[in-house]
Amino acid sequence: MQIPDPEPAKLLAAWMEWERGDVTPGRAMANLKTGGMRELLEGLAGDAARAAGAPPQGGGSGAGASPAAGASPAAGASPAAGPGEGPPQAWAPVV
Repeated sequence: MQIPDPEPAKLLAAWMEWERGDVTPGRAMANLKTGGMRELLEGLAGDAARAAGAPPQGGGSGAGASPAAGASPAAGASPAAGPGEGPPQAWAPVV
């Protein structure tokens, strides 16, 4: 099955619905997922890594893809914890 390209306008509309409080966080996440947020972010991260001369981090596209073995942990993560390990980072939108 072909995964459609991300739709930035659809992603922005889903984000704005959540910021206004029109949808629940779960519905907002579902809308971002179906709009291609992961694929958009993976593409942007890959572009930024190539521009910096570093190999891109993370897995390939598609559901269930996992980060590449040996990839460094995300910024702010414990050095001992690999990607997806440890407690999630707390965050909230700035309103």
